[in-house]
Formats: sequence, structure tokens, C-alpha cells
Amino acid sequence: MKDGFVKVAAATPKIKVADVDYNGEKIKKYMKEASREGAVITVFPELCLTSRSCGDMFLQRTLLDAVRNKLDEIKDFSKDLGGIFFIGLPIENGGKIYNAVAAVGKGEIYGFVPKTFLTPGEERYFSAGGDADCVVESDGGEFIPLCPDIIFRCCEMPEIAIGCEVGSDITAVFNPGAFHAGAGANIIVNPYAAPEAAGRKIKRDEKAKALSAQLICGYILAGAGEGESTASCVYPGHNIIAENGSILNESPCFSMGVTYSEIDVFSLNYQRSRNPVFRQSAEADGYIIAGFNIETGETHLTRAIDSLPFVPDDDSLREERCSEIFSIQAYGLKKRFEHTKSEKAVLGISGGLDSTLSLLVTARAFDLMGKSRKDICAVTMPGFGTTGRTYENAVKLIKSLGAEFREINISKAVLQHFKDINQDPEKKDAAYENAQARERTQILMDISNQVNGLAVGTGDMSELALGWATYNGDHMSMYNVNGSVPKTLVRYLVKFYADTCGDEGLKATLYDVLDTPVSPELLPANEGEIAQKTEDIVGPYELHDFFLYNMIHYGASPSKIYRLAKAAFGGTYDGETILKWEKTFYRRFFSQQFKRSCSPDGPAVGSVNLSPGGFTMPSDVCSKIWLDELEKL
Repeated sequence: MKDGFVKVAAATPKIKVADVDYNGEKIKKYMKEASREGAVITVFPELCLTSRSCGDMFLQRTLLDAVRNKLDEIKDFSKDLGGIFFIGLPIENGGKIYNAVAAVGKGEIYGFVPKTFLTPGEERYFSAGGDADCVVESDGGEFIPLCPDIIFRCCEMPEIAIGCEVGSDITAVFNPGAFHAGAGANIIVNPYAAPEAAGRKIKRDEKAKALSAQLICGYILAGAGEGESTASCVYPGHNIIAENGSILNESPCFSMGVTYSEIDVFSLNYQRSRNPVFRQSAEADGYIIAGFNIETGETHLTRAIDSLPFVPDDDSLREERCSEIFSIQAYGLKKRFEHTKSEKAVLGISGGLDSTLSLLVTARAFDLMGKSRKDICAVTMPGFGTTGRTYENAVKLIKSLGAEFREINISKAVLQHFKDINQDPEKKDAAYENAQARERTQILMDISNQVNGLAVGTGDMSELALGWATYNGDHMSMYNVNGSVPKTLVRYLVKFYADTCGDEGLKATLYDVLDTPVSPELLPANEGEIAQKTEDIVGPYELHDFFLYNMIHYGASPSKIYRLAKAAFGGTYDGETILKWEKTFYRRFFSQQFKRSCSPDGPAVGSVNLSPGGFTMPSDVCSKIWLDELEKL
């Protein structure tokens, strides 16, 4: 359970209709396996102790007595096993029979959860569980709650809170899982049994993803499968484990066995805490809290860890995301132009990725406004470190897009400035580098004043996170369209434009920009080659974007991020390298907040946004406890 990861399982045993002994032994087999594999929560299908398809036999005392006897046996069997087990069965109480789920573990029955919404035909045998609020007396004289409103909370790790809905409860307009989540459950389990039909797998997947996203929870669905009666239908044996909108693992349809994954309850609780709508809708009145016990230990991770969390893996989804982001950026800029009544856009074009993206977005915005691209004043400002490759790409890019081309060499102005402040030009320090960045920004701002223009920013979110931007220099503009776009995503946005622009010359230029090392080009070139490569200095942006996403979006601790990074980048970076750059990330992230606190407006394009309105942190906050945690690794 280290770092909040809880191993869970959905088990589908092969059963026999109404053969309680046989079914119970299959359940015990998978309970033992799941416990051996370290699962804390194991879910079995709806009515799996009898089978879903017993029909009128559910009314037979013989069957109901067999169920109670086998459940007591299963309860005793669980004494030496780890975790909690959810087992579907019929339970009789007070003259009513319920389609219910028994929560069992450590030799105890923690509670019975009845199905709230019955499907057509189930009313023939079962009573709806929505009104059930009673207790069942066990053989030992204990009273066990029988109620839909139960939260099962782990005694050893209270962050784990489980709610249970049963089968078709998932399809209700006001499904029980939503109320459980509002009462504090961050994992919803669903012992499920429904006949298969063409297209239903997709619907189950989408429902599990949608509910887990809406409720900010983990969702475990264990489906009935082989062994159910096929007199009129077939059951698919489909298991799903989802978390906050994503399927972590699922079984193929028509397969038996156990499906495993790990749900991150720390992340779920963090995301709930930063969601005011969720907090306002929470309501726990009337719920029973049933404590359960587990054996704690470190969870081995089998779930996939995305090394590029800002970039979708799927090609079609990535293209759709890039198109959406371009639209957000362009419409944001369009609105700013309409509000300020600016006549022209003014941009500095270096031939690098960031300024390229800003120019592409600006061109799109001008197309939306019906304005001529000649009103985009694109300025290339070569200096001491400008190479022929970036200069040529800047020129080609500006001309291909039909913008106004201006070239202003800053070398003489910067050398004069060095004389004015008594700076030795041979001293390649921060003043040497930053004077160039500030000279460029001064030019852009002054031209904007000349032409009633809007200076469009180019700096991306990754640079802001690290403070890799000159204060009162290239981190300032009148509107920054890239301010919430991470470096790893900038690359895909430029590639997307290249692949869809329909201009082979522009595409070739954009592809060469993509192949150029990231650099501010503030130090003199080395025999015509870029001498100052950003990622050699501050570290790989793919690592920094990974650190940033997991810190801000998931609220992960430094040690947890290190663990995740080793899993995501295994084979690319060793642990020592990851730790080195993670320390750099935290040092720079905390020390450079003052630059983000006064950054210009810009459109948010995703869930992580470091603008003053999107992320708040005092500029003088202390980073000690975060860095101390890394020093212990």
C-alpha cells in the first residue's frame, strides 16, 4: 500500500447452476490466489455462490440454507487470508430474499449489501434492497448489517473506503455508487451478472470509465461467466478495473480467472480535495461505517505508467487533442485581439519550437478573424549565439506563412548596453545572456507600441516550471498562447500542423525545426553549431514534464514520483539520473515561482496550468521538506 497503491482483483470462477458446494470451492480457490498475489480487495460476480440463473430455485429453503452454510465456511476460510472479499449470493432475512453481496475477511462477515434496483424478472424472487435497513444474526450470535448504505473502511489504512453496488445498479439514473462516493467511498465494487449481446462490452467499458471519472474513484466490475445457464442467454465473464476515467485492466470476454491492477487512492483523494464541486455534493448521513482489516506491505506495480502524461498514446486521440489545443489557443488570442482592438500581432521568431508554435497559432487566429497574415509582424533578431540553421528556418517559416518579415540584429545594441553597464563581453555570465533576451523583448514591445500591436508570447509551461526564462525578458508578453503548453506537447502540436498543413515546403521547414536541439542560443555558436543545449543544462524535458504532471495533477510526493519515473522510464534513464534531475526540478520549481507569479495572461489548455490564476504558491515558500524526502532515497 506504499504511496497509496492498492492492489485489487476481479475474479470470475467457472460455476455450476445451484451447485453451492462446487461454486464455493471455486470461490475459495480464487480467494487464496488473490491473497497470495497481494490483492487487498477481491470482487466476485453477482450471485456467484448459486449462479445468477437459478430461477424459482432461489425461493427454495434447501438452496438458501446451503448458501448460509457455505458462507460460514468461506468466512472461516478467510481467517488466514489478506484483504476483503465481495461475494454475490442470495440472503434471506425477515421473510424477504435479497440479491446481495457479502463482504468477508479475516474470519468475519463485515456486512451484506443488497441490490437496490432489480431488473425485470428479479422481482419474482427478490425484494428490492433500497429499503433494507436491518441486521442478520450469524451463527455466533453477532448481528451483521444488511443495508445498501455501508462504507467499508480499512482499519490499517483509512484512506481506503469501499462502497458496493450490485449488477444493474450501475445503470440507474441515481445509481448507488454515486451516493457511496458522496459518502466517502473512493473505490466502488460491482459484482455483476448480465447476459451478453453485441455491443454491450463497449457500453460496459464506457460506463465504467464515465462513472469512475464522474465520481473520481476506482471502479471494479466482476462479471459472471461460464457455467451460468445458457438456456436463453450467455454471460460474458468480463472484468473491468477502472480509475478516474481510464481502464487500468480488463479481461477478454468469455474468459475465466482473476484480473488484477492497482488503484491509487492517494491520487483519488487528492483530486477530490481540489474539486470544489465534488466536495459540495458530498453527504455521508445515514451511512454505516464497517471497519475491515488487511495485511499491509509494499504493492508491486503492474499498471502502465505513462512516460508522456501530457501526450495521448493513441494516434487518433492525439490528433484530436492537438486540434482542440490549437483551437483553444487561437480562439483565446482572437478574443484578446477583439478586446484590445489591436491591429497587428508582433512576435519574435527564433527558429525554435516555441516561437514556431506561437506563429502557427497566430496565423490560425488571424484566419479566424478574417485578417490578413501580413498584419502579423514576425521579427527575427539574430544575436551572438544564433546559428545559420535556426536563422534560415525562422526566415522560411515567416515567409511560408505569409507574415510580415522583419530582421533586427541585436548584437550592436547589446554591445552598447554592455558598455553602458560596464559589462565585459568576454564574461559569459547571466548578465551576458539575459541582456540579449531583454533586448529582444524591448524591441517587440516597442514595435507593438509603434503599430498598435499585441506582443504575443512564446514561452511554454515547462520553461515556466523550471524558471528557464529571463525575468522581465522572454517570459513577458502581452498575451502568451503557449503559457500552459508543456514542452513535450509543443513538439506534437508542431508535428500535427506540419502533417495537416498541405504545404510541402512548410512541412519540411517544420520538420527541421523539430529536429533542432532546444536552445536559447545566448552563447556564441561552436563552429556554426548550437553551443548551448537546454536539456544538457537543466535536464530532459520529458522527465521534467513527468515530474510536473504527477506533482500538480496527482499531488504525488517526491519519493512516489521517483518510483513512478523509474517504472515509466526504465531502460531509458537509470535511477541515479532520474534522481539527479528530479532534485533539479524541485529546486528550480520552488525558487522560480516569482517568475510565474507575474506571468502574462494566456489560455489554459489542460488540467495542469501554472498561470497565476491556475496555480497559487507564494514566491518565498520553502522547499525543504520536498528536497529532504529526495535526499533519503
